[in-house]
Amino acid sequence: MNDNSEKAIKASIFSIIGNASLAGIKFLAGYFGNSYALIADAIESSADVFSSIFVFFGLKYSSRPADENHPYGHGKAEALITFLVVTFLIVSAIIIAKESITNIITPHHQPKPFTLLVLGGIILFKELSFQYVMRKSVETNSSSLKADAWHHRSDAITSLMAFIGISISLVMGPGWEAADDVAALFASAFILYNAYKILRPALGEIMDEQLYEEEIEEIRKIASHVPGVMATEKCNVRKSGMNYYVDLHAIVDGSISVVEGHKISHDLKDAVQAEMPQVKDVLVHIEPTFVSVRDYFRSHHIEDKRVKE
Repeated sequence: MNDNSEKAIKASIFSIIGNASLAGIKFLAGYFGNSYALIADAIESSADVFSSIFVFFGLKYSSRPADENHPYGHGKAEALITFLVVTFLIVSAIIIAKESITNIITPHHQPKPFTLLVLGGIILFKELSFQYVMRKSVETNSSSLKADAWHHRSDAITSLMAFIGISISLVMGPGWEAADDVAALFASAFILYNAYKILRPALGEIMDEQLYEEEIEEIRKIASHVPGVMATEKCNVRKSGMNYYVDLHAIVDGSISVVEGHKISHDLKDAVQAEMPQVKDVLVHIEPTFVSVRDYFRSHHIEDKRVKE
């Protein structure tokens, strides 16, 4: 297991413990504080516990090394786990919306003032949790960890909505008891929006959609400094788990030997992996030319994609 996998797994364990603790706190505060928004929030945190557990096992599985049946490793499992996390987000949003509507039309007591203190602490902790897990997702290039981070942000938003709703209810007095339920209803819509934002890149990863223009430009820039590489032509990047796989066509002088071309391809692969540790493998295709690079591009009717310094 590499360093990135260990970081991601530790972050997922943090999410499991944090979500489980907050789910209990929210439910008790909501029950004794007459806040249905807090109880709905507790339901979402309970779903977050299970989604974080899925993330944990998904990261453990996706970090397995390549084997005979999985020559490209097990990284695609991470995108599949992201789909499960999104499913939990959608289910949470639906449950919160349903409970909010039910409570809006059902007369109930005003929330207790102490629930605001509880919510204030929850909002702060959840936002800090989002920042921590999101930072780890960027460090490890983990899509499922990014989804887990947005779970924390969604939780912070639902808690903020509950805080606003309860504040309105307490300030406005009798007749405004349902304000926190209306706030929870708005929060459910925000959760659904976040679910789409998480799902879109994960779907692109599964479909090997070309979403990595920045990485491609970086690869071309690195290739331009490798001795023997005159230019690069095709460059395709796909993501599997926390790693990238690159297919790259390199244009070289057609008069060199096969041995020299072989060495250039290895030098190119080593250079890319040295500069971009997240690249797991680079498949280099050597494209020989006996003319100038500019003429080569013109004769093939393709765009000159050399990196210009």
